[in-house]
Amino acid sequence: MFSTIGYFICIPFAWLVRLFYNLTNSYAMAIILFTLVTKLIMLPFQMKSKKSMMRMSRMSGRLQEIQKKYANNQAKQAEEMQKLYAEEGVSPMSGCLWSFLPFPILLALYSIIRQPITHFMMLSQDVVQQMVDAVTNAGLDITAIVQMKDGAPIIEDGFTKLLPYGQINLVKTIASEMPELGSSVEGWINMNYTSFGLDMAANPWSMVTSFTFTWAAIGLILIPILAGGSQWLFSKMMMKHQPQTDPSAASANRMMMFMPLFSVYIAFTMPAALGVYWIAQSAFGGVQEFFMGKFFNKKLEEEENARYEARQAERKRKMEEAKILQEQQRQQGVQKQTLKEKQKAAQDAKAAKAAKAAFSTTEAGRVGDRPYARGRAYKPDRYDET
Repeated sequence: MFSTIGYFICIPFAWLVRLFYNLTNSYAMAIILFTLVTKLIMLPFQMKSKKSMMRMSRMSGRLQEIQKKYANNQAKQAEEMQKLYAEEGVSPMSGCLWSFLPFPILLALYSIIRQPITHFMMLSQDVVQQMVDAVTNAGLDITAIVQMKDGAPIIEDGFTKLLPYGQINLVKTIASEMPELGSSVEGWINMNYTSFGLDMAANPWSMVTSFTFTWAAIGLILIPILAGGSQWLFSKMMMKHQPQTDPSAASANRMMMFMPLFSVYIAFTMPAALGVYWIAQSAFGGVQEFFMGKFFNKKLEEEENARYEARQAERKRKMEEAKILQEQQRQQGVQKQTLKEKQKAAQDAKAAKAAKAAFSTTEAGRVGDRPYARGRAYKPDRYDET
């Protein structure tokens, strides 16, 4: 099942490599142009990843403050960091998510290089068997093509079992010894793996074990070294915008050390064309990182300035609202004070009136300055004995 899925994944990539090979008649140039096109196709996704990573880098100071503030409370620290990510619209894992996209392409390209008949030319297994039979019947050496046991080819499910790079060697044999055989098969391409004076189908490690001071040997040995070096430089460029507070930072640092070594190993043990792909991938990636870094630095500065101005405008609006509210409250206080004063004045007037009434009497009840009870007239002879 997985081999079937892998086969169908290879179809669009094989079409691209075939297109560029037919245009340039150079296997290495076909791989380089293929790498460029795939980088351009993935550019929108990588731009999103780059922007997210640079935002994370700019947030690193605030993240460090949260880590220090809640160093003894991991739950609260995670909660505050998540809140900050939400406010800034950043996903902590989005920065490295798209960095894994080249791996499926690498695997598909490896299948295309290793199996040129079934995965590059997209011909059937029957055609492979037909070519193996023709080469065998022609008396050519097939020991580098098929698996042998007791001096005879191994047959499995009706087909001759090939060595891991048997299809490459079969194509080379037909192109050099029996080119007319390939011409008789529709869709067959007599591959020329030599580019820049180097055999792109050769294994660079074989040049180490049988080293000769020739460009063919030195060039092939340089390919894995350049693949590892370019991968290391590309990783360094990417890590510039990788915040150290990012949860994925530690694993990214380890990956930066591991991937160049892995690139060297892979490029030494597999066809040189794969190393060319790795070099082109890192070179185009480095150029892309440089220009995206400049572009997003400017864009993020503009966004941050816009957010700052928006925050200032919001702050000013709130201050104006608070000022208006304060003035309204002051006016309401003045109105309440005036009402209280009126009520107090009325109460004072009433109290004064009551006090005045308590010390006053009518003229009918007054003798000199002495007031008498109201209603009693003064009679000087009231108590006379007569």
